[in-house]
Amino acid sequence: MFRGVASRTAQSNYRRLIQVLVIGSDGDHCTEGAYNAAKEVGAYIASKGAITVTGGLGGVMEAACRGAKEKGGMVVGIIPHEDMSYANGFCDIVIPTGIGFARNFVTAYSADTCIVVGGGAGTYIEACVAYQKGKPIVALTGTGGTADKIADTFLDDRKTVKVMAASSPGEAVEKALESASNGKKGLKYFQSVARMI
Repeated sequence: MFRGVASRTAQSNYRRLIQVLVIGSDGDHCTEGAYNAAKEVGAYIASKGAITVTGGLGGVMEAACRGAKEKGGMVVGIIPHEDMSYANGFCDIVIPTGIGFARNFVTAYSADTCIVVGGGAGTYIEACVAYQKGKPIVALTGTGGTADKIADTFLDDRKTVKVMAASSPGEAVEKALESASNGKKGLKYFQSVARMI
């Protein structure tokens, strides 16, 4: 048996940091209000010792990264491009997927929990991926777009996870972190799909 890879059940005293995905409007349609709110979200995530994960580009993604970096936090940007130079300048770690906006699956799968700030169709798709995986989702109300539309709803009739509503960046981060361990519904869903194939 090959022993170079640790098994999934290996015991360790190490506790992985919580990874919070912040999704929302890109630079081409990000309002000043959404930008400022996302910056506060990133700052709160850093202040709680969690890792900020974004799609690594502009708008809400840049703002969350910037807020986290200004508080000394760790930032991961998972970009759709092949070249790292497309990432915003506030990312500590850049993961250039080269798969276009299919990278929304990578960002959602990399999250323990997700916060939505503003956003359009791309944000909605990313939220739907997180929803299918059973990731906790918090929508920051008052930031417009997708966040306001999906707050306090289920994204389909399976009722996998209810999108929580938060009215302030601090409340959004608190709710996201409190619910970060809930991901088992999505795992069960995908296991049931795998059995059907």
